[in-house]
Amino acid sequence: MDVEKKDEQPLRSPAPFDQSRKRKRRRCIIICSSIIAVILAIALILLILALTVFKAKKPVLTVNSVAIQDFDVSVNPLPIQVSLNLSLALDISIENPNKVGVKYRSSFASIRYKGKEVGEVPIPAGEIGSDTTKQMNLTLTVFADRLLTDSSIYGDVLSGNLPFTTYTKIKGKVRVLFVHIKVSSTSTCDVNIDVSSRSITNQTCHYKNKI
Repeated sequence: MDVEKKDEQPLRSPAPFDQSRKRKRRRCIIICSSIIAVILAIALILLILALTVFKAKKPVLTVNSVAIQDFDVSVNPLPIQVSLNLSLALDISIENPNKVGVKYRSSFASIRYKGKEVGEVPIPAGEIGSDTTKQMNLTLTVFADRLLTDSSIYGDVLSGNLPFTTYTKIKGKVRVLFVHIKVSSTSTCDVNIDVSSRSITNQTCHYKNKI
């Protein structure tokens, strides 16, 4: 008894359109993966540079010297009055340790007598190049009229010792890659002036730098 054989249908190969679509999809995945990998690599390199080579550093403000440029003092007993003319020459330097320039805003340096500001000089805005130190020579002059109402100046002149404080502050910005970072540097110097010798007998400076 013959058994009828069922017709076997041959397997059909995928249509050319499907194969082409799969190849395009695979190519898109490879291209997208490559682009993402490149972007991540660039971002990692920028992050490493930002944390190492281009990391923002504080500017270093140094007072090299404080010297008397002009000094004249006299005392009138009746009525009690002190006449004082004083100018200090302030030699400072600002070091920029960054690999990029630092732009600083206009500021000022001042001279104080027992916490009271009695004179100032402006510091124009400017820029300090990368790995560069900028020198500044400033003249601080005491405004005599600001001391007329201070009774303690009379006793200090008679004792032969005048205490003054110079104060300087520089504020600026450092651009690290695409980010602006604020930096500042401050110096405070306490000086004692000997009235009889007309010289500075003691100078103590304090510094504060921050980001």
